[in-house]
This record gives sequence, C-alpha cells and structure tokens, in this order.
Amino acid sequence: MTGRSAPAVLPPSLRGWLGPIAALAALVVVVLGVLYADDSKPGRVDARISAALDGVGPPWRHVALALDFLGEPVGAATLVVALVTGCLLLRRPRAAVLLVAGVGMTVGTATLLKSLVGRTIHDGNLSYPSGHTAFLTALALVVALPATGRLGLGRTAGTLLVLAAALVAGAAMGWAQVALGAHYPTDVLGGWCTALAVIPATAWLVDRMADRPVDRMADAGQRERR
Repeated sequence: MTGRSAPAVLPPSLRGWLGPIAALAALVVVVLGVLYADDSKPGRVDARISAALDGVGPPWRHVALALDFLGEPVGAATLVVALVTGCLLLRRPRAAVLLVAGVGMTVGTATLLKSLVGRTIHDGNLSYPSGHTAFLTALALVVALPATGRLGLGRTAGTLLVLAAALVAGAAMGWAQVALGAHYPTDVLGGWCTALAVIPATAWLVDRMADRPVDRMADAGQRERR
C-alpha cells in the first residue's frame, strides 16, 4: 500500500514559499510585540489610521458589529462547527483536523502573546495581538490551503490564492476592530501575522502525523515483498 491516506492540507507546491512567509510573519509578530510591550497608547501610525476609521456610523457600524460577532465565542464556534461538518461531508478528514487544530493553535498563541506583551487599550484590556483578526485570518487560511490542492493550482497561483484569502479576511476583521475602537491597527497587523505564522506550520504537522501510518504500512509491505 502506497500513497497518502487523504489529500494533503499543505500542498507540496506551496511549502517552499509559505515556509519563508510564515517565518517573516513570525518575525513581524515578535518585533511589534517588543516595540509595544507594556504600552497603553497608540503609536503614531496607529493614531493616524484610527482617526480615519474610529467611530463609524450606521450602516457600517452594523457591519463592523456583525464581523466582530464572528470572532466572539458563539460566532466563532458556529463557524468552526459548520466548516468542520462541511469537511466531513466532503470526506476531507484531514482538513477538518486542520480547522480545529489550526484555529485552536492560532487563538491560543494570540492569547499567550497578549499576556506576554502586556499592551493594553481601554481600561487595561490586553490588546496585542488582535485575537479576532487572528481567528478569522486562520479560518480563511485553513479553507484556502486544502482548496488550493483540490483545484490543482501551481505554486504561484496557489500562493496568491492563499494570501488573498488571508488578506481579505484579515482586512475585514481588522477594519471592524479598529472601527469599533477595540484594537490599535498594529494589534490587527500582529493578529494577521500570527495566523500567517501558525497555520502553515500546523498544516505541515497535520500532514506529517497523518502520513506516518501510511508510510509505516508502505515500509512493511516492501519488507514483505523482499
């Protein structure tokens, strides 16, 4: 018996590019974390962007609130359950595992970083990085990665699709968080980069662990034929 037990969630064609991108994203997270550690006020760039986006009125405020709800426990759980169910119905168990593990690792990493960095907003609320932004970006990535493999896209097209999905999701949630005054823009960037760093690594780990039993069976079959 040879081959994979299920389609890879991290297409081999993307590994060469997403690895360095994930490393760069992790570096950005660390640099911003060091710059804004124990801070409680916006930076110069934060102030300019926030001034343009903060305090939006209807109907855009309703849109921002709806996006924000997707990052709250009830909204987030509903999205994850719906997508996991879809993966199972499509017989993509590895994608379902990535959804749960990838989103969990991303949110857990963002939560840990908040405690380590200690940046605050509005009466001491920990703000860096934005967990809402990290969550929705992670969700977009774990959907886009398997879709890239299933569509058979090459390295360039596949990478562009994955990054575009992450950018759209991150920009939408990031705008909502800044518009509602819940986060500084650099918090949003940190959340986006957190997902971009964690998801490719988690996808690689899911593939590696899922392929081990198949590889062992293949090795056993080769030994028997000898």
